[in-house]
Order: sequence, then C-alpha cells, then structure tokens
Amino acid sequence: MNTKIIFLWSLIVITASSCVSKQEGKHLFVLSGQSNMARLKPEESFIPAVKKRLGSDGVIVVKDAKGGQPISRWYQDWKPLKGEEPNTQADLYNALMTKVYSAIENEKVETVTFIWMQGERDAREKHGDVYEGSLIGLYKQLKRDLKRNDINFIIGRLSDFDLQNEKYNHWTKIRDIQVKVAESNSRFDWVNTDDLNDGNNRNGKEIKNDLHMSAKGYVTLGSRFAEKAIELMENTK
Repeated sequence: MNTKIIFLWSLIVITASSCVSKQEGKHLFVLSGQSNMARLKPEESFIPAVKKRLGSDGVIVVKDAKGGQPISRWYQDWKPLKGEEPNTQADLYNALMTKVYSAIENEKVETVTFIWMQGERDAREKHGDVYEGSLIGLYKQLKRDLKRNDINFIIGRLSDFDLQNEKYNHWTKIRDIQVKVAESNSRFDWVNTDDLNDGNNRNGKEIKNDLHMSAKGYVTLGSRFAEKAIELMENTK
C-alpha cells in the first residue's frame, strides 16, 4: 500500500472517529439527598473520577441537597403510615429538577445516573414503614419526568451511626430497606458508608461513629459513588 493510500485511509478513520464522537451524548449524574449529600463536594473526587473515565466534555453533574430533610420533600405521593401529610411535599424535588432541566437543555443525554444519600431524618421520625415505597416511587417519578426507562440508581446506605436504634428508632430498618431496594433491580446498587464517619470532620474536630462523615470520608464517598456509577453503566449497556 503506497503512502498516498495510507494517508487517505488514515484521514477516513480520523473523520469517522470524529463523527462518532460528535454523535455520542453526555452522561448525566444527578446527586441529591440530605446532609451527607449536602456536605459531599463532587469536585473533590466524584467529578474527577467520572471525567477521567468518560471524558471532560462528556459529563454533566447536577447536585441539589439539603440537610435534615425527609424523603417527603422529594417524593410527590408520600404519605405517612399515620398522621397528616406534610405541607412542603416534594418542593426539594422540584428545585432539583429545575437544575436538571437547565443543565440538559439542548444536550443529548446518553445515560442518566441518580445518586441518593438520605434517610437519616426518616429514621429519626420513624417513617421506615413507608420508606421502601417512597424510595421506589421517587425513582419512578424521575423516570417519568425525564422520560427514560434506563436510569441507573445508586443509594448511599446509612452508616453504622445508630445500629442499636437508640436515637433514631428506624435506623437499621431504613438501612435494610436501602439494601433491599438496591438489590431488587439490575440498574440499582448501593455503597457502604460504615467506615466513613470516623476521623476528623471538615472543621478539624475528631469524630467517631458520627451522624456525618469525616473530611476524608466525603472524599472516599465521592470516589465510591463514581466507581459504582461507572460499573453500573458498563453492566447495563
């Protein structure tokens, strides 16, 4: 094969590769939940990890979280087992989706991964009996609003903060529900956080089995979310 033919063939390959690259959509990651998600800084470890794997221009990350909040502020059809329904139902979900819609406007989205770190408030308020349905309902809500049936779902399981259920009566119940839901679907999974709440917090204070993660714990949590997200994406192609 002469030099001219080799050059032309190389040009064709490069052009084809460029076209494929342009046709590929972006990978959307939606992060939400209460304080342990609010305190996680995606730029520390999550974003670098997914960009390293998927490319700097191929990733969209949207995070919206608020400390101390129950799942009822995300799930529109939430109802307690007993008592009155809350007045602020699903307002945080609406705020999250406003950010999501803005981020993906005029973008072609190839994959969506929803990452959830929440449950402490529901454990404290003893809403474990309705948490499973709420968690699944929240996922279905997101599928409906994004008009996709292929959304991956990652749950950060509650830590070992109160395994005796002394302060938060439904702590272990919600931990178990999170694992049950995460193992119920090939597009779902969960990450362990039991080893992330010891050490020094972001203010330099030493903590042990704390409700919140250590400074290093949040960095590790972001890495774990990224690893699990990429793993799910590869397994659900």
